[in-house]
Amino acid sequence: MPTRPIPSSREALPVIGLGTYRGFDVAPGDSQYARLPAVLDALFAAGGTVIDSSPMYGRAERTTGELLGARRLRPRAFLATKVWTSGREAGIRQMEASFRLLQTDRIDLMQIHNLLDWQTHLPTLRAMKAAGRIRYIGVTHYTSAAYDALESVINATPLDFLQINYALDDRAAEQRLLPLARDKGVAVICNTPFGGGGLLRRLGATPLPGWAADAGAASWAQLALKFVLANPAVTCAIPGTGNPRYMAENAAAATGPALTPRQRRELIALV
Repeated sequence: MPTRPIPSSREALPVIGLGTYRGFDVAPGDSQYARLPAVLDALFAAGGTVIDSSPMYGRAERTTGELLGARRLRPRAFLATKVWTSGREAGIRQMEASFRLLQTDRIDLMQIHNLLDWQTHLPTLRAMKAAGRIRYIGVTHYTSAAYDALESVINATPLDFLQINYALDDRAAEQRLLPLARDKGVAVICNTPFGGGGLLRRLGATPLPGWAADAGAASWAQLALKFVLANPAVTCAIPGTGNPRYMAENAAAATGPALTPRQRRELIALV
């Protein structure tokens, strides 16, 4: 899988990862749980590493830790999770729980979710980074209504990562936030690259463009991911899935030619 550098370290990060929202919020004994080892196999077989979770995703952190631990796959994963609570001590408790649930002594990326109490949590994250318990620090949000606040934070303090919503039908981040992240040397992880799912449903009845195969895309999902990756500020996209076939399809979107500006404009015209 192609990679892009994390600006703060130049470490190479594969451009397609895995989001665990919903898909990994299942318990052993559930038929969906039984499919998840194959999802991880598809991610790693394609050269992907990034697995993004959160304490807010139900059982997702625990499930991720169980599956990686049982199969000794932790060294292959770039683990990202979040803190989403108010107060220093509450934040520490929540992050310590994430270490336990993920069955790891080091988390690659800890993110302050939705900027909640970010000024309180940031010194804790910096101390954890200095101690080697986390490798990178970031902030997240999922709505364009927060972009002004995100811009203020990025301008106010050094960060390694920004995770935001960005998709073919959700392009507000192109205006100021993505250029700012690039200028400031902040890696960008894109969540909801399928526009929350509605995008693919709307496009499903429309034939693929005639040039799709030449661009290495065999589905609307792959074109949607290629659209996101065509922005040079984007480091990695993390579509969520609990389906091994979809994971393999998503990962394959990283290969082949990048979309041209004309192809991007054609896709925008469809939505």
